[in-house]
Amino acid sequence: MKKILVTGATGQLGSELEVLSKNYSQFEWFFADRTQVSLDNLAILQSQIETIHPDFILNCGAYTAVDKAETEHDLADVVNHLAVAVIAIYAKENNAKLIHISTDYVFDGASATALTEEAKTNPINVYGATKLAGEKACLKVHPNAIIIRTSWVYSSFGNNFVKTMSRLMQERDTLNVVNDQVGGPTYAADLAQAIMTIVTHSKWQPGLYNFSNEGEISWYEFALTIKEIGHFDCNVSGIQSSAYPTPAKRPAFSLLDKSKIATTFGVEVPHYKLSLRKCMELLKE
Repeated sequence: MKKILVTGATGQLGSELEVLSKNYSQFEWFFADRTQVSLDNLAILQSQIETIHPDFILNCGAYTAVDKAETEHDLADVVNHLAVAVIAIYAKENNAKLIHISTDYVFDGASATALTEEAKTNPINVYGATKLAGEKACLKVHPNAIIIRTSWVYSSFGNNFVKTMSRLMQERDTLNVVNDQVGGPTYAADLAQAIMTIVTHSKWQPGLYNFSNEGEISWYEFALTIKEIGHFDCNVSGIQSSAYPTPAKRPAFSLLDKSKIATTFGVEVPHYKLSLRKCMELLKE
């Protein structure tokens, strides 16, 4: 029986993969939290993976505190870059299949059209820079790996925009949300399904892929959809990013083109409203 190792098991994507794993009983699953597979401790990381000896590694673990990364550069680099190289070396030497999760933050936001996998990268914050370094290290060491870039991830697990907005819209009468950052949200359950479609596909096609839900929206429009689906009575206004300064700059435009993953593996890319509805139904329960 082939063994699948999921790193970052307690995160949004790791949690969704655990839900999904019951549909894939042909695999032996190992869900590793940060104590079992320590992405921040390079001295023990290799031996931890060797103990598990997986056939597939789904690297969902990352340092994702975008603003904090501006001051915790070294830690972000260890987790998002150097640990990825260690994982890739293990996968290469042990003939394991590796799927590594990356981000739309590898782009600078200057594009006006949906970004393909070939689009020029140019991160504008530390988080994006460390994630890009991780991508490069991964493909250099292990060209047979698959990297999936995703954006604006949310889930019924963990902390995310959907849960925060749903809570605030019930607590407050008015909310301001930035309207000049455009992209596409990703329901982590859909990304988990995309990953398993690739794992079980008859052909392994290495390289870079994009995945997010369909739809081009701003964070403000995302908030309005949350308000609509949740029937929340809160006045939501759009504001410029300049009115809400953050330590890390965000790309103004990071919509991903998903045609490659859809054609190569037959991955289904649901519209963001359908997926958001599903997630909010779960949150209501």
